[in-house]
Amino acid sequence: MEYDEEDFLLLSGIQHFVFCKRQWALIHIEQQWQENLRTVEGEILHERTHDSNVKEKRGDLIISRGMGVFSRTMGITGACDVVEFHKSRGGVTLYGREGTYRPVPVEYKRGKPKQDNADVLQLCAQAMCLEEMLLCTIPEGFLYYGEPKRRTKVILDEEIREQVRAMCREMHELYEKRYTPKVRTTRGCKVCSLNELCLPKLCKNPSALAYMKKAVAELETNEAGSEVDP
Repeated sequence: MEYDEEDFLLLSGIQHFVFCKRQWALIHIEQQWQENLRTVEGEILHERTHDSNVKEKRGDLIISRGMGVFSRTMGITGACDVVEFHKSRGGVTLYGREGTYRPVPVEYKRGKPKQDNADVLQLCAQAMCLEEMLLCTIPEGFLYYGEPKRRTKVILDEEIREQVRAMCREMHELYEKRYTPKVRTTRGCKVCSLNELCLPKLCKNPSALAYMKKAVAELETNEAGSEVDP
């Protein structure tokens, strides 16, 4: 199956989807957004790396920033922070360049490595897009974290790739249904930029029926109390 361009979803949504499916739906289906310190810091870091006008050449290495990528088979589109092209016999040809180059995506993140695999899945999705566009194989990529200020190599094995494919399929299914999942409160709710829009505490009622029963019971109690008042 291949998706049309108008049906592409944002590759960056993988981060939101791993963190919270409801958050992803609020942003990508309902088009709601709210800034907090974490999102602002992240945007500043990506502004430095997403300047698509900047291309560096260091010997046999070409560095491309903010490179747009897409995948018709997964139906996603986005931009890579950095793609390094290393001169290699087994690489791909680049327009206006002699020889062949091996592409390696590098994703920049604020703070420290996460406990979940959101960053790894996003990096893998970028690599899979590049593979589809350039007709090549990318076995590894790198994650650079702002706090330790070092990069970590990530092996992009088949298990990770299948997780990316499954996640993209689920995102498309929810998007087509325009369905926003219910709240599942976690510790992450406290730091979520959409906390005030999502209102997780108010959405914890077990059901509308339970809410109505509680409201009717309170009303009957109030009415009974008023009848016995002198």
